[in-house]
Amino acid sequence: MKPNKVIVIVLLISAVALFFFYDLDQFLNLSYLKSQQQQIDLWYQENPATMISGFFLIYVAVTGLSLPGAAVLTLVGGAIFGLVSGVVIISFASTIGATAAFLVSRYLLRDTVQQKFGGKLRAINKGIEKDGAFYLFALRLVPAFPFFIINLLMGLTPIRIWTFYWVSQVGMFAGTVVYVYAGTQLGEIESLGGILSVELIFAFTLLGIFPLLARKLLDFIKARRVYRGWEKPRKFDTNLVVIGAGSAGLVSAYIAAAIKARVTLVEKHKMGGDCLNTGCVPSKALIRSAKFLSHAKRCREFGINETKVSFDFADIMERVQQKISLVEPHDSVERYSGLGVDCIEGDATITSPWTVEVNGQAIHTPAIIIAAGAEPYVPPIAGIENINFFTSDTIWSIRELPQRLIVIGGGPIGCELAQAFARFSSQVTHVHRGTRLMPKEDEDISAIIAERFSQEGIHVCTSHTPVRFKDRNTLVCRHNDEEVCFKFDAVLFAVGRKARTTGYGLENLKISLDEHHTIDTNEFLQTRYPSIYACGDVAGPYQFTHTASHQAWYASVNALLGIKKFKVDYSVIPWCTFTDPEVARVGLNEQEARQQDIAHEITIYGIDDLDRAIADEEDHGMVKILTKPGKDRILGATIVGEHAGDLISEFILAMRHNLGLNKILGTIHIYPTLSEANKFAAGNWKKAHAPQSLLKWAERYHRWRRS
Repeated sequence: MKPNKVIVIVLLISAVALFFFYDLDQFLNLSYLKSQQQQIDLWYQENPATMISGFFLIYVAVTGLSLPGAAVLTLVGGAIFGLVSGVVIISFASTIGATAAFLVSRYLLRDTVQQKFGGKLRAINKGIEKDGAFYLFALRLVPAFPFFIINLLMGLTPIRIWTFYWVSQVGMFAGTVVYVYAGTQLGEIESLGGILSVELIFAFTLLGIFPLLARKLLDFIKARRVYRGWEKPRKFDTNLVVIGAGSAGLVSAYIAAAIKARVTLVEKHKMGGDCLNTGCVPSKALIRSAKFLSHAKRCREFGINETKVSFDFADIMERVQQKISLVEPHDSVERYSGLGVDCIEGDATITSPWTVEVNGQAIHTPAIIIAAGAEPYVPPIAGIENINFFTSDTIWSIRELPQRLIVIGGGPIGCELAQAFARFSSQVTHVHRGTRLMPKEDEDISAIIAERFSQEGIHVCTSHTPVRFKDRNTLVCRHNDEEVCFKFDAVLFAVGRKARTTGYGLENLKISLDEHHTIDTNEFLQTRYPSIYACGDVAGPYQFTHTASHQAWYASVNALLGIKKFKVDYSVIPWCTFTDPEVARVGLNEQEARQQDIAHEITIYGIDDLDRAIADEEDHGMVKILTKPGKDRILGATIVGEHAGDLISEFILAMRHNLGLNKILGTIHIYPTLSEANKFAAGNWKKAHAPQSLLKWAERYHRWRRS
């Protein structure tokens, strides 16, 4: 550290230490200052310039050093100087002091913090550079948020010094007026009866409701800013227009209809979206048939000498379509029309913050929800234009089993489909550019899946980067600086999905995307226009059907009620990869906890010890739990094993309602079931935290009882 910084730190520490050593905070106590009110008033009358200067310097010092007492000083300033003078003095003193604290934080800490946490702060820095003044103004308008924290944190960002000063001056002005006014009323108290004066009650009422009024004012200013240049319709045709009839869109429309709003649902392709037609439903139907075949191949494990199973792959795929047809009525136009939803088939284009054009017809609405979903991403590999390839959207049209199948992508979709096709006897080569499959899961979890894939004959090729296609049936990959060739009859791309953000007017309204190329929304799922919301895959940050439904509740309620808005809650998000064994997770895993430097303990229970798993020939996998050190509070859980997606629900419930492992351990679980694994995992945690000293005394007690 540079010598100059050391000197500054020493001076700051010395100043703060002297403040507390000499108990100077007692002089910033409201009771003390009230007791000295007459003397203070007399000093002010005799030496107004000296009093103002001294008060000004003390206020700057207190705020500059981030010492407690600024709020009390503001009230006292109102009592001494009155409303007008008090506001002027305190407004400038508080801003100068805040800027001093800002500069100290920037000088001492910014470079170190940015170097150490630059990656995590990239999004924040980008936001500050883009809209820092407005963001700071929002914070300044709400005095409930400690101003000294704002001063210090802003010093760590790239916001300009002058911008910080003038936004702070303007942003804190309204709050300063309210607090100084309250101080003027405190100064009027002559007896206990004065506490109940109308003026003082009004002053404290202002202090209570000011944060709400400030937020409403901020929303109004922001809306005026973004709506400038747009003409709002005089009347509306419907209460809500929803674009996209996938999970997010259907739930949004359902909720709107349930609360008797008029809602228009626009879908250009098929009701039910990706989940019904090309995602969850068909993939799980395919996986179920593949699992049946795997059990037949394992017949000796179940005491059966031989099984004979024959199938036509075309029949398998027809069964998949049948299951789609059986689920389809749940998401149909007929059902939603019966609920009161106006369903329209066509391409939607947002032409203004309140207008959606469909099939040449303009629909005016006070609120729009974008639920356009996502689509498979296909990387630009050389030669791809010369081959016929599949994605998770198009693979369902296949009727002939490919003898040699290359699956590119080691995430959930790639792993699920690679295993399914291998069980139908395709020779599957699983290509992934990363070092291991399922990279978002812990290494030991990925290793279990990789081992199972190897046992089932899947050729797993990690650290292989696709380079080009040649001869229409050969993929060339780079591995360890060498080129490796793989022959194929079919290629399936499963390298992720990208949000559908083009084709319906986002560009015209300048609705921005975030760093993940999803629509940029706030905590209420609003875009830059308060009247336009986004939810589901198109909004991120998760691409799951259940999170799309979860977001849809917030988007629709916020869009329709308007009186109170609800921040979307991502605190407990579960998911499952439906390989065999399944991998289910909620909350943090080990690698995320380490990356985020979150203190944790790990408890593992091996399912190979579970009676029901042994009886079912499914004695493999584990329950892995992260807890706070020394506490039973659950930070996250991962389950690998049979029906892991069902078993994880107990941990989802526990985390959602703040139930610890002791509660799970104290809950009766039916014997013999797979769910006992959760209880035994909790038991392992309890054993590791048993009070050893108390147990020693218990041992002595029982020994005494035997003697």
